[in-house]
Amino acid sequence: MDDEEDDVIEESSVRLVGSANGLGDSRWVDGSEVGSENVATWSQFDEDTESGRSYGSLRRRLVKKPRRVDSFDVEAMEIADAHAHRSKEPSTWHTLALAFQTLGVVYGDLGTSPLYVFADVFSKVTITSDVDILGALSVVLYTIALLPLAKYVFVVLKANDNGEGGTFALYSLICRYADVNLLPTRQPADEEISSFRLKLPTPELQRALSIKEQLESKWSLKTLLLILVLLGTSLVIGDGILTPAMSVMSAVSGLQGEINGFGTNAVVAVSIVILIALFSIQRFGTSKVGFLFAPILSLWFFSLGSIGIYNLATCGFTVLKALNPAYIYLYFQKNTKDAWSSLGGCVLCITGAEAMFADLGHFSVRSIQIAFSCLVFPCLLLAYMGQAAYLMQYPDSADRIFYDSVPDSLFWPVFVVATLAAMIASQAMISATFSCIKNAINLGCFPRLKIVHTSKKLMGQIYIPVINWFLMIMCVLVVAFFRSTTDIANAYGIAEVGVMMVSTTLVTLVMLLIWQTNIFIALLFPIVFGLVELTYLSAVLTKVAEGGWLPLAFAACVLSVMYIWNYGSVLKYRSEVRDKISMDVMLDLGSNLGTVRVPGMGLLYNELVQGVPSILGQFLLSLPALHSTIVIVCIKYVPVPIVPQEERFLFRRICPKDYHLFKCIARYGYKDVRKENHNAFEQLLVESLEKFLRREAQDLALEANLTEADSDQASVWSRDTGQLSYDEVSDLRTPLMHDQRVGEAETSVFGIGVLPSAAMALDEDPSLEYELSALREAVESGFTYLLADGDVRARKKSLFIKKLVINYFYAFLRRNCRAGAAMLKVPHMNVIEVGMTYMV
Repeated sequence: MDDEEDDVIEESSVRLVGSANGLGDSRWVDGSEVGSENVATWSQFDEDTESGRSYGSLRRRLVKKPRRVDSFDVEAMEIADAHAHRSKEPSTWHTLALAFQTLGVVYGDLGTSPLYVFADVFSKVTITSDVDILGALSVVLYTIALLPLAKYVFVVLKANDNGEGGTFALYSLICRYADVNLLPTRQPADEEISSFRLKLPTPELQRALSIKEQLESKWSLKTLLLILVLLGTSLVIGDGILTPAMSVMSAVSGLQGEINGFGTNAVVAVSIVILIALFSIQRFGTSKVGFLFAPILSLWFFSLGSIGIYNLATCGFTVLKALNPAYIYLYFQKNTKDAWSSLGGCVLCITGAEAMFADLGHFSVRSIQIAFSCLVFPCLLLAYMGQAAYLMQYPDSADRIFYDSVPDSLFWPVFVVATLAAMIASQAMISATFSCIKNAINLGCFPRLKIVHTSKKLMGQIYIPVINWFLMIMCVLVVAFFRSTTDIANAYGIAEVGVMMVSTTLVTLVMLLIWQTNIFIALLFPIVFGLVELTYLSAVLTKVAEGGWLPLAFAACVLSVMYIWNYGSVLKYRSEVRDKISMDVMLDLGSNLGTVRVPGMGLLYNELVQGVPSILGQFLLSLPALHSTIVIVCIKYVPVPIVPQEERFLFRRICPKDYHLFKCIARYGYKDVRKENHNAFEQLLVESLEKFLRREAQDLALEANLTEADSDQASVWSRDTGQLSYDEVSDLRTPLMHDQRVGEAETSVFGIGVLPSAAMALDEDPSLEYELSALREAVESGFTYLLADGDVRARKKSLFIKKLVINYFYAFLRRNCRAGAAMLKVPHMNVIEVGMTYMV
């Protein structure tokens, strides 16, 4: 919103420390490690030696400049089997079992669409001939074949992020290949996470390089991409309101023709009661009744297919003519404007299709493909063709075509199954909304809220009380205000088409940037499917005044909240980067940090990835004493679904050893659930810190021995060859724990026959024993959590719009979101907070 957006703040303060002798004694040092005794030596000085060279190949340009590896990266490389986490191919029976389970979670919304599609279509087009029915049926059949089948089953499902789907999964996938995240928290160490699986774009494709450079260099493109993702997320959340209202009301409306005197008021009242009951049981979770979902939906799809076959057998197979797409042309030729308007009803046949991709994380690509291709798709085709066949003989039944086409003897069983199916479809969308909000919170795009985990085994089953009651109130208001499924359908169509267009755009970007796809094939995807979706969008936008305004207004509100939160968070982070404490100041303070150090472990929580945050200075000014061991903890979410537990923590020492000051980064994926309590977190952190200290001592002992051996060997080489070449020096200076030498390094440290002096020195290292004893003493004295009670304010010279957004809207969201102590799951009795004002 002002010129600050163009400022690029680099987090790493890098300097070259060495002697005048040249490369021999030089080393790369991170600014936060000056004075530390564990600085590693590095192999190549890329920025000095390569700056005048032309890289020539696109591969080097695609990975930018080769960068140095800091202590975080070394630690990440050290993790044994870091890239061994590979899921095994599931067996055929397991895949079929998953395919059966998808019926209850993925296809509930899509399966209940026959309740209301033709009723909405023929509320806009009056049936006067067979062309009306055959044309509408043809549009529905080819819409299902094009979008859910061709687009999602065969293309979009392949654009998954390590098995995770949805808008945020696509965004995180793009963020891994191009640095487009507005928060500058990316580190090379993140690429060592086993689930990162980063592959370079094809070097032969110049377009991949051009797109990558454009995305990374232009702030406007980064912001546009983020807004697009947030828009898609907002529309999905809007589905969480419209799906329960539409599905439940459509199922209950079947009673109107069966019970005398059961009018619109009764439909509205019963629908509201069911909705309130549905949202009231959310706090118990779905784990106890989830096993019933798939059998009920399988029974529902069986009913759809059976009723369709029955109607085809009794009313004739004339509707098979609709397989000829020429009837679409005849339909539009006959009805013109009304046919165009009826597209808003036709698009309802694919409601819930985005769930095939959004819920991918709970299943597999193959299971979703099998379930749709072998069961869902045929049953939906039979259902719609059966209803059309019934309409050919009874055109006056269009208002309640689904229940009228059911045999009288089966009405009540089908009604019960339809109501249960509508509730399950609503449940799936509500759960998806909870998951979507959690992912947005983890990626810093939504205010912090209370998240309750309803299952001890399944981390995806969560419950967000505030969102649950908000959705319930909105659903009740929608049903009470519109009182008709027709107007709700107008709103529903806009939300569905909007989500699909966002997914088409993001998948196209994935195809151009990441996949090895020919440019013509990549562009064919948005041309074909984008054209269909734009056609539907043009039709549903004409219904803005008739209910279509609801998802647009709701998406605008949610999008504003999400963007304001993200914008304020980015400015706050930049302020922390700008105001972090320099290492010169830390070294001037001395090992006591200018105060008294008392036994205890202080965990200072801060979002800054590198460097010493300014909040430490506030604690030094506000407290009479500070703990003997300080760990600056950064909870960081990386663009991967899940971070394995053994790869969770990264440590770095800040300042010399006698400071007992460390930096810890706890990394989580956007699908990760922080279920551990503070005791478990403390234990994991201390164990990881102790391993870090031992590994550091091993590295130093190994480096000392290698340095001695190198100096002896170098003297021999100098006599034989005269002078070392640059490549030889580089090989000697390769990081000790480089990923290609992890196994060798372990053997060198623990194999007594290789370097016995190093292993012996480790056992007898007095400094290590002193540090471990100091750590144990600090742990026994107890943990204290040091938090900042921050206030973010816009600078006086800022623009009015920025002051309005930061000082009022963002400040309002911060005051009413979940507090830091509660969000971090730390005990309130052990928390010390100091005030901090961030000027942005």
